[in-house]
Formats: sequence, C-alpha cells, structure tokens
Amino acid sequence: MIEIQGLTKEYDGRRVVDDLSFEVRPGLVTGFLGPNGAGKSTTMRLILGLDRPTAGSALVGGRRYTELAQPLRQVGALLDAHALHGGRTAAGHLRWLAASNGLAPRRVGEVLAQVGLTDAAGRRIRGFSLGMRQRLGVAAALLGDPPVLLLDEPVNGLDPEGIRWIRTLLRDLAAEGRSVLVSSHLMTEMALTADHLVVIGRGRLLADAATAEFIDQHGRTRIRVRAVNSAKLAALFGGDLLRQSDAAGNLTATKVDDGAWEVTGAEPEQIAALAAAHGVVLYEIAVQQDSLEEAFMRMTADSVEYRAEATA
Repeated sequence: MIEIQGLTKEYDGRRVVDDLSFEVRPGLVTGFLGPNGAGKSTTMRLILGLDRPTAGSALVGGRRYTELAQPLRQVGALLDAHALHGGRTAAGHLRWLAASNGLAPRRVGEVLAQVGLTDAAGRRIRGFSLGMRQRLGVAAALLGDPPVLLLDEPVNGLDPEGIRWIRTLLRDLAAEGRSVLVSSHLMTEMALTADHLVVIGRGRLLADAATAEFIDQHGRTRIRVRAVNSAKLAALFGGDLLRQSDAAGNLTATKVDDGAWEVTGAEPEQIAALAAAHGVVLYEIAVQQDSLEEAFMRMTADSVEYRAEATA
C-alpha cells in the first residue's frame, strides 16, 4: 500500500504540503480530493520521487519509489496526459517504457487493447486527442501490471463512454486487490467510483473516511414535504402552530419551490404525525441527502485558495 507519514514540502518558504499523513489500502479506490492549490499533484509527485520532501516520507510497499529497481512493476502512474513525445507512435512509446523495465514486448499489445487503442497503435501521438492521450497514459500505467496505481484527473478529455470505461476499470483493478489512488475534481464520478476519500486543503489533511461516511458527516439530511392544501402546510410550518407544538422539537422548515418545504431536525414519522395532528394531508414526504459535491463544498469552504466572483 501507499503510506504517507508527516509529508511536508516547501517552495520558497511556502508550505504546499503540510505534515500530511494517510494510507492508500489495497482493494479500494481511494479518491484524492481538494480545491485547486490544495497540494494533491505535489503529493503525487512526492510519492513518485519527482520532488524531494522537505520532511516526512512517502512509501510504496514499505520503500521509497526511487529505491525500486523496476518501478513499473510496482507502481503505475498517470500525472500529465500531455507529457508524451509527439513524434512517437502509441506502440513505440509503450515499447521503450517496457524495455526500460525489462517487460515482455507482448504487454504493449495487451494494454493497447485494454484501453481501446489497438487501431491507433501505429499513429503518431501528436495527432491524438486529449481523450486518446489519457487512454495511452492509462496503458503506460498498466504496462507492468503493478499492484499500485496513481492517476491524476484520468477522466479529463474522455467522452461519456470513456468515463464509464475508466470508472469500471478502476473498480475492477481495486477488486483484484490493488491500491488505487485517483485525484479528481469531478465529484459525481468520485461518488460513483471511490470507496474511500482523502480530502486535503492548503496542504493539510481535512478528512480520511469511507465515501458514505464522509457524506453522512459533512452533508445535510433534509425532508421534502408537500401537502394537498399548500396553504395549510404554510400555516403549519410558517406560522405560530409550529412554535406552539410540543412535537416540533428542533424542527426547522424552509419554503422552497412548488409549495414544497424542506424540513430539518426531525424524522419523517415525526413530521407525518405533526401534520396529521393539525389536519394537514401530505402527498409527498421524501428524505434528501446532500450529494458528495455538496458535502465537499461545505467541508472545504474555508480551504479554497482561489475563489472567483460571479458577475450578473
């Protein structure tokens, strides 16, 4: 697995990664989340030995990446889909990577087929779209059949079919017992793909939890309510009746669209009982949970470094 302990990186006196500690365990897709400038890409570069930490350690299988004799057999990585020699063919790019790590030439054809680029094997990379470059980067990461994978924004440039493919691939790789670390800003994809989340902000660890647990802890749960007689519902939730009711407890209600109300601080059965006691007939009562994106935005609100103002 990947083990990060007290990892710190400073550039010109500024801490980009600040005393970061977490683990990426086998058998799970771990989503690596954070606002722009949070330190995600720097952390991945530190794991791969592309930068040297100011303090702390980043180990893969108990060793530093730079100590691995044939790193492609241990770690597969995709950090930048543009970091390719445009004059090489897709097969040529993979052949020299395979030769550098003593991998069998047959692996080139196998991974090209795995990512759907068999027909483009002899084409020059300079003519590839971003989505094709992403697929080639994934092929390079899979070349050594490694037990550990690090992918930075792997769905950028992919079409809907490609996004579904990468989602299935990552989950299949984790199911085989591999450790998979994926950085992404697409919360919808992370909600569908990641079993576990590591969230950082301004270089510090903010959360390290299962995806469902993270949403439960940092998201809101609301009850959406609508009644046959919307005026009666408004009188109940918006007037003195609610304040006078012993059943209300900490219940708070906010009017939204179509005569509906969003209620917090009570269970659905409490709301139904309260409405029945006041002769309000309900035809909708639904539990609504914040999405991963909403929970993430709420949790990282104080860690956003670059924030733009929307204009009319």
